Amino acid sequence: MISILPKASTFRALWFLLVIYQVQATYRLQERYAWNYIDYAFNDINHKVQAQITRNYIPENNLPVGIEVWNDKMFISVPRWKEGIPATLNYISLTDNNSKSPPLIPYPDWKSNELGNCNTGMNTVYRIKADECNRLWVLDTGTYGIGNTTQQLCPYSINVFNLRTNQRIRRFEIPAELIKEGTFIANTVVDVGKSCDDTFAYFSDELAYGMIVYSWAENRAWRFKHGYFFPDPLAGNFTIDGLTFNWDEEGVFGMSLSPRYVTGEKYLYFSPLASNREFAVSTNVLRNSSKVDDSYNDFIALENRAPNSHTTARVMDDYGVQLFNLIDQNAIGCWNSLLPYHPKYHCVVDRDDVGLIFPSDVKVDAHRNVWVMSDRMSNFLQAPEGLNYNEVNFRVYMAPMKVLIQGTVCDVGLEGSRSYHVNELFE
Repeated sequence: MISILPKASTFRALWFLLVIYQVQATYRLQERYAWNYIDYAFNDINHKVQAQITRNYIPENNLPVGIEVWNDKMFISVPRWKEGIPATLNYISLTDNNSKSPPLIPYPDWKSNELGNCNTGMNTVYRIKADECNRLWVLDTGTYGIGNTTQQLCPYSINVFNLRTNQRIRRFEIPAELIKEGTFIANTVVDVGKSCDDTFAYFSDELAYGMIVYSWAENRAWRFKHGYFFPDPLAGNFTIDGLTFNWDEEGVFGMSLSPRYVTGEKYLYFSPLASNREFAVSTNVLRNSSKVDDSYNDFIALENRAPNSHTTARVMDDYGVQLFNLIDQNAIGCWNSLLPYHPKYHCVVDRDDVGLIFPSDVKVDAHRNVWVMSDRMSNFLQAPEGLNYNEVNFRVYMAPMKVLIQGTVCDVGLEGSRSYHVNELFE
């Protein structure tokens, strides 16, 4: 009898190739930075000691949540949920290779991060966005604390910095009538049109279920409301790193902006945090303040993602590839917008049950490198024991987009035209 089974050596070779494939597929993101706890670039040792004595710096209370990359800077935000956060907006130098755990440098300086200074300071910053006009958009919530400890020290304000000069070039207080009971704005998308003056910014109000639009040219803002901004009552349970808890009130959060379609418009994709579903709306609608009371049918409901696919942060690059964090799965997912929005066209591009516990933010830089921060936020907020500061808690990963999506369903049609047809997008 002639055996049709492979030889043992063939089995070993196949097994070896399978292991190599799994390693490459699972760990495409490379760790660039890692911190047990967050430290700051104080002026000197006396400055640091004084900050600790006065409780202006309490290491274990500092949780980084947002990142942005511009040239050789990585910006990192640290919200003032507790006392002891000396600066809410910071950066590190990407060219300084002296440490994998560099101290954060307040941006643009210490004075601009002064708590309770409603004119020139910043109180709590979450996510930040640099645009192609070399401006950094920073929303200051004006708050101190979280949940039932929240104090509104200053009005919500939009702060825009010139990244070439590190000077604040505009501060816009969001009008009180646009701020509702429970308002919690934690995400920002910037939409540059035909010129730098033709710029709009979109801010998701997670707990008062709205979206605030700001026009740079008009220097004014308006608010949209829609049922799609609300949480899904069936998607309020979360299980992350063995912790099961309920965030059933968390509404519209993650947003990403498409490239420009052949029709001349862009689309804003978004979803509530307590939801497994994606939604979209044309920016032509959002840019038109007269549509705030007449736009219900302009918003589009897309397919559900797979179960347990809650996401807070997402980004779409110039080729229409969307990346989104999957906080239930310790993973980063992708979807190529050349394909219909359907779970069969979604995939996980990286997963790490240690390093990617609560991937809090994801960004793509000008060179199409993907940056991901993970911060164990769920442990920080929900675990009775909090974080263990004898181990790594906060990480920043990086990978070229091509490497991250290579061989996946998202790796199609990427080197063609940047103009997209929207005909089949919402089927």
